[in-house]
Amino acid sequence: MKTQSKFDFQTKCVHSGIDEYEYGAVVPPIYQTSTFKFKNVKHGASLFAGEEKGYIYTRMLNPTVEAMENAIAELEGGHKALGCGSGMAAISTIFQTLLEAGDHVVCSSAVYGPTTTFLNTIMKKYGVETTFVDTSVSDNVRNALKPNTKVVYVETPGNPTLAISDIEEISKIAHENKAIVVVDNTFMSPALQNPIALGADIVMHSLTKFLNGHADVVGGVIVVKDEETYQRFRKTLNQLGGVIDPFNAFLVHRGLKTLALRMERHCENAQKIAEWLEKHPLVKSIRYPGLKSHPHYQTGLKQHKGPGGMITIELAGGMKAGIVMMDSVRLFQLAVSLGGVESLIQHPASMTHFSMGKEAREAAGITVGLVRISVGIENVDDLIADLKQSLDKVRQLNIKDYEMHV
Repeated sequence: MKTQSKFDFQTKCVHSGIDEYEYGAVVPPIYQTSTFKFKNVKHGASLFAGEEKGYIYTRMLNPTVEAMENAIAELEGGHKALGCGSGMAAISTIFQTLLEAGDHVVCSSAVYGPTTTFLNTIMKKYGVETTFVDTSVSDNVRNALKPNTKVVYVETPGNPTLAISDIEEISKIAHENKAIVVVDNTFMSPALQNPIALGADIVMHSLTKFLNGHADVVGGVIVVKDEETYQRFRKTLNQLGGVIDPFNAFLVHRGLKTLALRMERHCENAQKIAEWLEKHPLVKSIRYPGLKSHPHYQTGLKQHKGPGGMITIELAGGMKAGIVMMDSVRLFQLAVSLGGVESLIQHPASMTHFSMGKEAREAAGITVGLVRISVGIENVDDLIADLKQSLDKVRQLNIKDYEMHV
């Protein structure tokens, strides 16, 4: 594979993971095959013994998937990456590789809902204890550490509250305790934040979001710093079987080519929309890393190359006002997920974070009135006009008619 380390990030997005292919193909071919033919018995035996590099079976390694993995590893400044069938496949692989019965995890309280559920159910069943804390206050991490803490898991900005955690400081604290730092970098992407450069050990993404960017793939990825860790994860992933398929890997790799450009537009649009919403009389509170009113604005300036495409708001009138707004949008689409070219809006308490339970949501600051907005790359004036007309509906309608139980 060509090395791209000397080039700018935008150039890396286009060229990372690209090798010399048969017939002079300029993009990686899709090796849509389940298995690979050996030259002879000796060749097959050497591959299985790890004495020779090559391909055996797509669950174990595939050229199309590997090209995508190499590209993302380079963009994140890592050693290697592992493509997974979903973000949750990546998360489950991480925890099941690093933890065993009797271990302890410190995890951000504002985190993807199923991450909390996985730790509180599957991992708890296997004897792993988790303490959830507000990691935007680094001392909370220090105070939560125990002698058996093996992993500090941070999502920053947090989902959906956009709480920003200081990766560099938390990494120093965790490493003093010999704990491994894992960062979910989904909301920022490597275009805006590089956790490994800030001291983290492992980075994961939901490929479904900004990295692919087109709402047509479900996938996840794990990026590691060294070969030993890579081999540990590869063994677990091969056994669990939660790998990404070649076609989806091809789509993600194609999406990476426009990542830098897309993230510029996401940030530009979201900044303008956030500034507009901040002044709107119906917006009770707003969080966006690009606003000086964000409580962790300075931390963001230290570790972000841009404020991202995610906004959360709470309306005067609470959840009922939010329901009217979400039911009234025309251009924004009422759907979960994020990071695509299209703008989305959703209600975390009843949707993405419902599985956490009311108590865990409240502890994480996920109020019933919180509305999460994923800003796409459409014309920003069109997006603002849509938000304006939906908020005008909130003014006009009797919100007491809207009920929801979460």
